[in-house]
Amino acid sequence: MLHAAARGPALLLSALLWSLATAGNPELPTAVNITWSSINFKTILRWQPKPSGYLYTVEIHGQTSNTRKKCILTAETECDVTDLLRNVRETYTAHILSVASSGTDNFEEPPFAVSEKFTPYSQTVLGKPEIQNYTQKGSKLTVMFQDPLTPYTFPNGSFQSIRDIFQNDLEYKIYYWKDQSSGKKDAITKSHEFEERVDSSKNYCFYIQGIIPSRRENRNGQESMVLCTSIGRNVLHEYGAEFFIIIAVIVIAVIASAVVLSVILCKRKKAKAAREKEPLNGI
Repeated sequence: MLHAAARGPALLLSALLWSLATAGNPELPTAVNITWSSINFKTILRWQPKPSGYLYTVEIHGQTSNTRKKCILTAETECDVTDLLRNVRETYTAHILSVASSGTDNFEEPPFAVSEKFTPYSQTVLGKPEIQNYTQKGSKLTVMFQDPLTPYTFPNGSFQSIRDIFQNDLEYKIYYWKDQSSGKKDAITKSHEFEERVDSSKNYCFYIQGIIPSRRENRNGQESMVLCTSIGRNVLHEYGAEFFIIIAVIVIAVIASAVVLSVILCKRKKAKAAREKEPLNGI
């Protein structure tokens, strides 16, 4: 009887602990719509929904690298993971963990959602090249530009450019056309300069974009701003014939008004002079 009485409280305590361990809250929601956004190797992970009553933690898993965490216990729905993807040829997946915000320890693995695979070298978008200078002298169009920079640095602290990473895989394409024309030409270079033969009597517009020919997707980068040369532009090209027609009409109207006004003033002057002579004639 003594042993049975002693086992009673122990069984009750075990049942209570089991109930607490198994009841708990329903499983937390997991992230959805997970996307990688990467330009020039600056990579942002985004997902939904906004958490309520729980928080998120991001884990980055590489195929050959250790798992690392970022944005630990965050209420945000995006995370800059650039510094965890320095091995740009590695393929990564992200686990978005949903963690209870109660602050109690839970030794069970929290629920999580898994992103699609992401390889920075083959998936980051090439940003806009920076055009430094351009000229049109005679029949030669010259355009000089600079590689976009990445967030990664050399040991001396200077930023690496996309060319430092892609090296010979990187090319640039220029599209150029006669101003006010739709027919485009293009050319490719691996340097930082284009020199193209053009019609010396026409102005040209152009833009540049980086390309990675070896890629199956995302081969073409963002387009630079469109710029146009101004060599040989005259007032007629600048404003168009309609402008000069309007100006001519205004000038003719002003001249005609001046002539009419002059005639009226002249007639009034003669009439006044005639009236002033009438009394003299009557004497």
